[in-house]
This record gives sequence, C-alpha cells and structure tokens, in this order.
Amino acid sequence: MDSLLNFVQDHKLLVSALAFVGFASVTSQLLAFLSVLAQTFILSGTKLSKFGSKRGAYAVVTGATDGIGREFAVQLAKAGFGVVLVSRSQAKLDALAEEISSKFNVPTKVHAMDFSEKELSDKYKALSQKIEGIDVGVLVNNVGRSHEMPVYFADGPEDEMNSIVNINVYGTLNITRLVLPKMIEKKNGLILNIGSFAGQVPSPMLATYSGSKAFLATWSQALAEEYKKKGIVVQLVNTFFVVSNMSKIRRASITTPTPKAFVKSALSHIGHSCGAIARPFTVTPYWSHSIADFFIGALNMPMLFITYSHNLHISIRARALKKKAKQQ
Repeated sequence: MDSLLNFVQDHKLLVSALAFVGFASVTSQLLAFLSVLAQTFILSGTKLSKFGSKRGAYAVVTGATDGIGREFAVQLAKAGFGVVLVSRSQAKLDALAEEISSKFNVPTKVHAMDFSEKELSDKYKALSQKIEGIDVGVLVNNVGRSHEMPVYFADGPEDEMNSIVNINVYGTLNITRLVLPKMIEKKNGLILNIGSFAGQVPSPMLATYSGSKAFLATWSQALAEEYKKKGIVVQLVNTFFVVSNMSKIRRASITTPTPKAFVKSALSHIGHSCGAIARPFTVTPYWSHSIADFFIGALNMPMLFITYSHNLHISIRARALKKKAKQQ
C-alpha cells in the first residue's frame, strides 16, 4: 500500500493524465449510450411526407411478397405511397397488389423477376419502362438470400454461392441504378438497404452471405455520402433475428420481432442511427437490436462475437441436418 502511495506521489502528472483519460472514456461511452436511448425510444425520425407520401409518390420494394419486404410494401401503402412490387412469384405479386389496392386505395404496379438469374437485362429494361413517368419517392432494397443452412465455404453448393451474390449484390446495385436518377432529378428520395448483423460481425459458416451484407454496408455508406447534398437519404437498415422464412424462426420474442414490428421501427427512425451510433448512414432501429448493437461496438472484442457466431452456426447446422434426415 505504501509503495502505491509513493508511486502516486512521485508520478502525480502521469496518474492525473490516466485518471482524466479514464474519466473521458467513461463519459464518452455514457453520452453515446444516452444518445442511443434517446434515438431509440424518444426522438422521431424524418417523416415519410418528406418523400412524397399522400402526394402521388411511389415506393419501389424488392422481395416484396414475404416477410420484411411484404411489411414494407403494406406499411408504405398505408402511409400513402403507391407501390411497385418486385419479386419472383407473379401469383403472389398479384394477390398482394389486390390486397393493398383494396385496403389502402393506392395505385400498385407489379414486376416479376428472379434476381438469382444471370441474364436479366430484359427484366431490368421492362421494370425501367414500368416506372417511367412516375414519381419514385422511396426505394427499399430488401431482396436477399442466405444459405439453406450454415456450411463451411468449401463444402457449400456453387449454385447457392452464386445465387447469394447475384441477389444480394447485383440485384441491389442494378435496381438502385434504375431508380436513383429519378431521385437525383427531383433532388429528393429515400433509399433503404436491408442489412444484417452478419455484415457487421463476420459470420463463419455463412461466409458468402456475411460478405455480401458487408459489401452492402460499405456501399450504402459511400452512396449516402455521394448523394446527401442532392437531397437523397440513404440508410443501411441493420437487422438481427426477425421472424421470417429466411431466419427460419417462427415465434417472436424480445430479441426477435415480427416483420410488422421491425418495419414499423425502421420507418419511424429514418435519419437516426439508434444502436449503430458510431457507423455513418446506418440504423439499427428495433429497440433490443439497438441496445445489443451498441454493446457489441462498445466491447470492441470482434473475436468474441466471431467465435460465438461460429459455435452458434455449428449447432444450427447439426439441428438442420438432423431434421433433414428425419424428413427423408
């Protein structure tokens, strides 16, 4: 004890400096967390009216017939946007368009296309013609695919790998290139790119999917900076688990919202970061995801979460293989 006191006495300047750094660090983290709480629970995001709701503008939604995409289409229609629905199944598109038209009395357009196909130039041309002459206020790049089950990269099917890249990367790029010039022309628009925690934390056994979402995160941030002075808002919407066919989770919980709850949170936090406080042009809108995101960043221990993800996916694969064996 005496030696410690002597050290403090002999090195007062050093001890004071270390104490100041510690205090500043703790204060900074506390202020950041308070900001996360304020953005997540108190502050309202940019209103959809800024992007033309109830004034004749349309929202283009990809992957629109299931899960999160379907909810974006429904909630944007409810907010007063016409909707352009893009997905694979013509039958599902027609049924959803009819449901939206009858419920919300807004115009709808549908366009069937499979983003996993290699040659889609004719489909993109047809979609371009379909949105010609309409005011596109919102684009939701929701279409996406993951692996059938966690798998080590060398063991994964080549067609699955190619499909993930075609859908998650090329599909998003090409749809945005169709819509963005219309937003630039009027100097207004909202682009929401649906991301994933797998793009933030590298996810072993989902390597291709994880990499595609990491691409989307970086690209979204670059795009947002390029066009913010043009009046266009670009945000990566960060998701963790949500009840959906992709996640294969059927029951909602505190950490796993329904698509309806998740989309409601996303549309009410436009322009905020919530849990993604340190990442520009990114939002983690759902409250439990937001808090988890903050602490993942604050801990700054990436290997911990990579290892956790790896072990989780080993377990998920074992259960999936067991279930598949029973079905055969």
